[in-house]
Amino acid sequence: MSGGPDSITLLDILLKMQKEIKFNIIVAHINHMIRDEAIEDQKYVEEYCKARKIPCFVKQINVEEIAKQEKIGTEETGRKIRYQFFNEILKQTNSNKIATAHTKNDNVETVLMNIIRGTGTAGLKGIEAIRENKYIRPLINCNRNQIEEYCKKNNLKPRIDKTNMENIYTRNKVRNLLIPYIQKEFNPNVIESIDRLSQIAKQENKFIEDKTIQAYKEIIIEENKEQIILDLKKFNALELVIKNRIVLYTINRLFGASSGIEKIHIQDIIKLCSNNIGNKFLIPNKKVKILVKNKKIFFIANK
Repeated sequence: MSGGPDSITLLDILLKMQKEIKFNIIVAHINHMIRDEAIEDQKYVEEYCKARKIPCFVKQINVEEIAKQEKIGTEETGRKIRYQFFNEILKQTNSNKIATAHTKNDNVETVLMNIIRGTGTAGLKGIEAIRENKYIRPLINCNRNQIEEYCKKNNLKPRIDKTNMENIYTRNKVRNLLIPYIQKEFNPNVIESIDRLSQIAKQENKFIEDKTIQAYKEIIIEENKEQIILDLKKFNALELVIKNRIVLYTINRLFGASSGIEKIHIQDIIKLCSNNIGNKFLIPNKKVKILVKNKKIFFIANK
């Protein structure tokens, strides 16, 4: 809970739902230490929760400093730190769901950012309403206007993050410059249109995911914590779109994530498998080694 309109709306709705459904609410707040007002946001959240007897966990961390150390963007660093914190509190409190206040507008911004980055079709899905049966986005079908109306109607007094209006970060540029321009010059209903595209992409991606899992089961030879072995001939016989997904899916199963594996890595792995010459291997990153040997593909975890 940042204390902004989206998160204050989500908390208010969840508190009302408690009257009908029995569940516990715990609030997590990250002070990114980027703005001078951040400490005021923190106090606001703490006092809001104290008045309603809601357990509140707070963490102060210098996001910009960590971003410089790790040589990654501030936005990406902030997101990474938030979710690490959320998962820590999840375990600490024996909770089973992490509810974030993403809206339809956030989803559209994410889809546009993914298009700009040249993402695959999976990026058109945007933000999922439920992910891993753990992350839930109850407000994902609500647009920003509805959130603002809810705050007024229920006399909520959210904190306003002034940096949201500064066009420094990519998301802010998409939100404040790109979307208004598209609305004015091309399509006033662009939020609904791109959200509709996102829903179609989710359905089609689910179909491809199911086909990928089915294909994986047919070509797998061995799977353990150290390595996954696939049948080379059966892999090479698959459609290219399924091959791409199989590579990502296999690495995901081995590590629990496929971060660090780019499109170029996947292409190189597929090319390596199609050549099928002697004992050849690739090391796309420090974590994984791909070895083609004895008509098999070895995905090996580098310890």
